[in-house]
Amino acid sequence: SVIIRKAFTLYAKNSSRLEDISNFLAQSGIHSRNGKRLHRDRITFILSNPFYYGHFRYGGEIHEGKHQPVVSKKIFDKAQEVLKQRGRPHHKQKNEPQPFCGLLSCASCGMMITGEYKVKRQKNGNVHEYVYYHCTKKSKMKCPEPCIREEELDRQLSSLIQKFSLRQDWAEQLREMLEKEKSESAQSSTAFVQEAGERIRAIQTKLQRLLDGYLEQDIEREIYRTEKAKLLSEKKSLEEQMTRIEQKRTGWLEPAEEWIREAENLPTIANGEDLFLKKVAAKKIFGSNLILSNRKVRLKPEKVPQIQWAALAAANSQIGKMETSRILVREGGIEPPPGAWKAPVLPLNHSRI
Repeated sequence: SVIIRKAFTLYAKNSSRLEDISNFLAQSGIHSRNGKRLHRDRITFILSNPFYYGHFRYGGEIHEGKHQPVVSKKIFDKAQEVLKQRGRPHHKQKNEPQPFCGLLSCASCGMMITGEYKVKRQKNGNVHEYVYYHCTKKSKMKCPEPCIREEELDRQLSSLIQKFSLRQDWAEQLREMLEKEKSESAQSSTAFVQEAGERIRAIQTKLQRLLDGYLEQDIEREIYRTEKAKLLSEKKSLEEQMTRIEQKRTGWLEPAEEWIREAENLPTIANGEDLFLKKVAAKKIFGSNLILSNRKVRLKPEKVPQIQWAALAAANSQIGKMETSRILVREGGIEPPPGAWKAPVLPLNHSRI
């Protein structure tokens, strides 16, 4: 449901094509029955299905459902508007947003960079198709920023993404370290969890005895209510402590595993032809901090990639300059440190990944 909600949100922003949504779903593990990417028609069916906002079609009518909505009606309606707009037959190809739309802003005026499809017909009958990216020029100032061909923008973004890739041997070592960390963390919290569990069971026994006494009229109603409230409060506190211990112990491990998979897959994305996947990867690394300056993709001044990616790039830059073991993990292990990362090592700080 999280993946479908994200797909609706991406499309409702009017910056992604049906093909982009299909690529996103494929990257997230959603394929057709034969393992291929979903067809445009299937994506259209999903995006127009009222089931996802809590209703359903039956007998040619829309009925109110009792299931939990996946998306809000507002997002669903926005997606329908985009579907309707894209469905117009005239100039569809020109109106279709290009893959890198919404990724960069203009270094000169701060407006967004958009893509435009162009067709050039020569006198000899040859037809050439191009996609150019340029400033939307919505600012009051006259923007001097030149346009850039999609092929060149693709080349620069691919080169940038490569700098943040995770070597396969590092990925394997980090996974081994994570497994060890899981085992050690489980052992360290076992004593408290067992003690808390015993106290909760004791409280359950007291609650049952209290209820028995009240039903047999050995305990007055007011005393029963007061004591019951105390016991339930103590039980709830213990349960929350157990939850916090568990989250602290393992809450950073699952995001770490996901980050390793993403970073390890970056070379494949960078060397591939799927522009939408490159856009998604760049968004994860740089957020909204990429600018286009004189046909060059750059990071905004005084901005840095998200901390785990910045540390990975720093680690890659140290290859050949220091021992791999020192690059890979800081002293003290891979568990997140209490403060910010400052050394050129891989930051498996999963509360921030």
